[in-house]
Amino acid sequence: MKQYKEAITLAFSGASGAPYGLRLLEVLVAMNYQVYVLISSAARVVLDTESNIKLSGNEQKCTEQLSELVKAGPEQVKVFGKDNWFSPVASGSAAPKKMVVCPCSAGSVSAIAVGASDNLLERAADVVIKERGQLILVPRETPFSSIHLENMHKLSQMGVTIMPAAPGFYHKPESIDDLVDFMVARILDHLHIEHTLTKRWGYGDHK
Repeated sequence: MKQYKEAITLAFSGASGAPYGLRLLEVLVAMNYQVYVLISSAARVVLDTESNIKLSGNEQKCTEQLSELVKAGPEQVKVFGKDNWFSPVASGSAAPKKMVVCPCSAGSVSAIAVGASDNLLERAADVVIKERGQLILVPRETPFSSIHLENMHKLSQMGVTIMPAAPGFYHKPESIDDLVDFMVARILDHLHIEHTLTKRWGYGDHK
C-alpha cells in the first residue's frame, strides 16, 4: 500500500460551511496525508444542501464516494460511522494527534466542551484533548450567544484552537473559492502544513 504522511482526523458537523471541510479534505489528500473522516447526520444534510453531495450512510460506500471526489489513493481516506467505537479515533493509543472539526456546529462545541462523547465525533475530540493533541474547531454561527462564547472560552483554556469561519478580504478575493481557500489556508497554518493557497499579509500588492 502507498505510504502516506501522518493521519489527520477531519470531522464534519451540522453547521453551514460544507465547502470549507471539503476543500480541506481535498488539499490534505493532495498533500499526501491520510485522513480519517467523521460525518454527523446533520452534516450529511448540509453537504447535500450546500454542495449537492449525497453521501451514503454506509462507511465503505461513503469512503468510496469521498475518495473518488477528492482523487484519493488506496485507503488514504477512511470514513468511520458515528457508532464505530472500534475505529482508531476512539482510542487514545491509536487516534491521530491532530483533529479538525470543519465546519463545527454550536451543538458540537457544547458537547465537546462538556466531554459528552455520545457519538464518535465527540469521542474523537475528547480523545485529542485528553491526549494533549491538537484540536481545531471551525464554528460557523452568527451571532454567538453567551452560551456559545462560554463553551468556546472553556475549550480555548484547554488548548483547543477556536477558528471561526470568518475569511478576510485583504487578499482581494474574486470568488467564493478564494474565500474558502483563505480559511483552509489558516487551518493549514495551524496544522503546521506548508501551502501556497493564498498570499500572506505583507507579501504582494494589498493596496
